[in-house]
Amino acid sequence: MKRALLVIDVQNEYFTGKLPVTYPAGSLENIIKVMEAAKENGIRIAVIQHRAAATDSPVFKFRSLEWEIHPEIAGRPRDILIEKTLPGSFTGTELESWFKENEIDTVTISGYMTQMCCDTTARQAFHRGYKVEFLSDATGTLAFSNNAGSVTAEELHRAILVTQAHRFSAVMKTAEWIKELGS
Repeated sequence: MKRALLVIDVQNEYFTGKLPVTYPAGSLENIIKVMEAAKENGIRIAVIQHRAAATDSPVFKFRSLEWEIHPEIAGRPRDILIEKTLPGSFTGTELESWFKENEIDTVTISGYMTQMCCDTTARQAFHRGYKVEFLSDATGTLAFSNNAGSVTAEELHRAILVTQAHRFSAVMKTAEWIKELGS
């Protein structure tokens, strides 16, 4: 098994911007733990950065403070930084060619938001034939309300994890993933 850890969209937008992640508590600390464990175990790390395609977007505006990678992540070792403009980390990026160059067969998902870019990327990886690991406490989201209704952050997160575990991913906690690396 040759893994790559994806650290998806851990950007200031989710901390000091318009989309503050609220659930689960400690997700950033767990992302840091998995980055450290990946580095210690020779696992490739891809940091993914979202950029709004529209120049007048209220979120992820290119070169804004909110667009920047969170400082706790920006200062850590990584093998590649990939910029994307859509929820899927494979769409319009070099991610898949990087996977092929590095003979990656397993992708580990961490980052934000659970139901958007993490879920989309996990499904894309599954569709491309990769084994997918989805870290339940190293991903996160916030509550949403729109014309279709409303959902709490906890409900939304849990629903995505249940769906991922049903078909697409091995859903696990950070500690479980790190323990598996040592065995």
